[in-house]
Amino acid sequence: MRKEITFKSGEKEINAYIATPEAKGAYPGLVLIHEIWGLTEHIKDVANRYADQGFFVLAPDILSDTGISEKMSPTLSKDLFNPEKRHEAQARMRAVVQPISTKEFSEDALKKLVSSVDYLLQQKGCTGNVGVLGFCFGGTYSFHLAVNEKRLKACVTFYGQPPQPLDLVEKISCPVLSFYGEKDENLMKSLPQLEEAMKRYNKNFTYKVYENTGHAFFNDTNEFAYNKEAAEDAWKTSLAFLRKNLGK
Repeated sequence: MRKEITFKSGEKEINAYIATPEAKGAYPGLVLIHEIWGLTEHIKDVANRYADQGFFVLAPDILSDTGISEKMSPTLSKDLFNPEKRHEAQARMRAVVQPISTKEFSEDALKKLVSSVDYLLQQKGCTGNVGVLGFCFGGTYSFHLAVNEKRLKACVTFYGQPPQPLDLVEKISCPVLSFYGEKDENLMKSLPQLEEAMKRYNKNFTYKVYENTGHAFFNDTNEFAYNKEAAEDAWKTSLAFLRKNLGK
């Protein structure tokens, strides 16, 4: 099954994409959280890839009722990674995403993600073991969901911001795997403090940093950011981690 659906989060209807293995049976569930660009064809393709590997994938559109997705464009995405156009693109980007910086947005996004876990656990095709995986914006909210959702069995973050304050990691109850690009300066600055907090609270936390690699290295639709070698290694590593913690 590969199709767009809607499901309930409180009184709201949430748009989502669902991808499941072709063979009948029960499979581990995976909440897949998109980048700031929303539920793009790239994210649907990633959902399909994980489904092909034996996961029941739900990719909710966290931005579907915000109006932000309509203001995004492939051109803006590429310009952010183009040294010649980055400065102007960053100004445009700040204006577009300003609404997501509020406490109200964060609380609403978390509700949608908890409802995503609810949805997977209600499906006969899901084993009951559910993890979360996200990219950038989605990586940040993967951390956020892990802090607030005890039912998760695994959390994978691709270049996501750590929880703030860092002591929130004490609430995480599942193993966490994170991926970073060496040239992603802001996240590299915060990584030592994140690692120290995870150790302080005795959390199961592992990470990989890819040399000569920047932000968004997994996105093969972004010619400026994509790093084939790093993406392929992160793909294999994430699969092994998810299979270990969610089952096959």
